[in-house]
Amino acid sequence: MRSEGVFLERRGALAVMVLRRPGRLNACNREMFVQLEAAARNLAEGPLPRAVIVTGEGSDAFCAGFDVNPDNPMVAEMAQALEKGDHRPIENAIAAIRKAVDRLVALPVPIIAAVNGKAFGGGAELAVRCDMRIMDPAAVICFSEVRLGLMPDWGGGATLTHLIGSAAAADLILTARRVGAHEALQLGLVNRVSAPGKAVDEAFELAEAIMVNGPRAVQSALKVIRAGRNLSLEATLDLERMIAVDLIASGECLQGIGAFLDGKEPDFPNLPEKRVLE
Repeated sequence: MRSEGVFLERRGALAVMVLRRPGRLNACNREMFVQLEAAARNLAEGPLPRAVIVTGEGSDAFCAGFDVNPDNPMVAEMAQALEKGDHRPIENAIAAIRKAVDRLVALPVPIIAAVNGKAFGGGAELAVRCDMRIMDPAAVICFSEVRLGLMPDWGGGATLTHLIGSAAAADLILTARRVGAHEALQLGLVNRVSAPGKAVDEAFELAEAIMVNGPRAVQSALKVIRAGRNLSLEATLDLERMIAVDLIASGECLQGIGAFLDGKEPDFPNLPEKRVLE
């Protein structure tokens, strides 16, 4: 039997992160949150990949979010805290989850979710916090927290609102209804619907299409895209101008333009190893 946890594999300039707990629909316990943060740190401390794919083990589930099984020590600790009226264990648990997810999505490279199966609760949140999503036609996304008397707390509720608008986000979060792949595509919840069983393969294709481009250019454009979620249009335009100046000054464009003028495909080198997290 294969061991459980968060597994990180580097394939050249691409990193693949697999949530592996198929017996629990890849739901996350404390160990997996610790491993998720550690994997994000590993990537951040270099060599930095050009793209990251996040997916779940098997074909049944992407991630079922937080494991509410009574055997999960985090559940028992929070239940005891509720009985005592002590909020600290609850605050600590949410902080640990957010720290792990925030570390991942703060990586300055494109994060692609290959939603290969059920994405429930925190799993749906993890998917929307990635930069792009490829969804299997048989997969389902469900922000199921309110059915348990909970609410999104992995950062996915706020992100979903920015992604599809407040009315559509309210529909999905407050009803906890299940959304299939084609509706998810219509809502703008996912970027693409894959061929059956090919979500991971098509995520690889998307990553490869990104990775042939200038790594500084991709990171710079992504920085503006992410900042635009929280800034006004005017502020985003100013940021875009400043980052574009820095990008051109880096000289990466000389290689790209030179290859274009020579009728060749550019071969951009990886960026030098750089520490981006403390």
